[in-house]
Amino acid sequence: MLELLESGLYCEKAGVYIDPWLPVDKAIITHAHADHSRAGSKHYLAHPYSEGVMRHRLGKDISFQGLDYNQKIRVNGVDISLHPAGHIPGSAQIRLVYKGQVWVVSGDYKLDNDGISTPFEAIKCDTFITECTFGLPAFQWPDQRLVFQDINDWWSINQSKGLCSVIYAYSLGKAQRILENLEKEIGSIYVHGAIANTNEALKESGVRLSEYLQVNPSLPKKKFQGAIIVAPPAAINSSWTNKFTPYRSAIASGWVNIRGQRKRKAVDRGFILSDHADWTGLNNAVNETGAEQVITTHGYTAVFSKWLNERGIKSSELKTQFEGETLDRVDNEDVNLA
Repeated sequence: MLELLESGLYCEKAGVYIDPWLPVDKAIITHAHADHSRAGSKHYLAHPYSEGVMRHRLGKDISFQGLDYNQKIRVNGVDISLHPAGHIPGSAQIRLVYKGQVWVVSGDYKLDNDGISTPFEAIKCDTFITECTFGLPAFQWPDQRLVFQDINDWWSINQSKGLCSVIYAYSLGKAQRILENLEKEIGSIYVHGAIANTNEALKESGVRLSEYLQVNPSLPKKKFQGAIIVAPPAAINSSWTNKFTPYRSAIASGWVNIRGQRKRKAVDRGFILSDHADWTGLNNAVNETGAEQVITTHGYTAVFSKWLNERGIKSSELKTQFEGETLDRVDNEDVNLA
């Protein structure tokens, strides 16, 4: 039902692309991260929670159609619906049904309920196209409640020493997840301007977010003493961050125990926190779909496909331009660190 063309995943019968990386006529978007939601297409369809961020990043005047979860539309005999992916607010799996065949494109997803995203729902299908960013047995996430307790304890200790705490996280998804789980009674919570802009775009789309203050560099340093600041990874070792000296720094990522070592040299702490499924989550998702065929994309595709084939599930790889989670990724609005 889907084929990979130069511009991306294409459903010829419906005349639509899913998360195309080149401009097309009609694009269905799984979520608003920059590697899945790109500029230039004539028409976009996505969950309403994605609208504000997409307009913020791709242009206020884009042609956008919102489709709620579990709402179905029919295009040339193809039934299309969106279903929760649990990755970030508005993230969706794309379900396509034609002549009794059911295909599901996962986009990015995680199975943990993060408190801000509509939780993941497994969708029964014949073919499941799944991300596998962390498709190795070594990736097993700790209980997120323990991770957030560690983050809050780290902040509290820094505060007792009169230090500012700076934690780096993606502007869309992880930053809001951290804000939701910080203990407000510890102290003041600030965010970088890129995160504040993203928050405002999410709120315009109806997403509820925890309260925060935006960093104003003109404020005296004493305002940030004992506070925690959430900033994008692009701000690491920047002149923007140096304004908060003395401070302690940390990064939140699924990579901190492996690829994160290089970045970890630039920060004091690393917290294992990912908005993607770990090895167990990937396997659980595949099992719950009941899919006879699984196509793996962006991540450890070869390893995960081999594992699935050995378990009797037909699997193959699909080469796309999606990035998954990378410490080096800079979202569109993160480049301005003034």
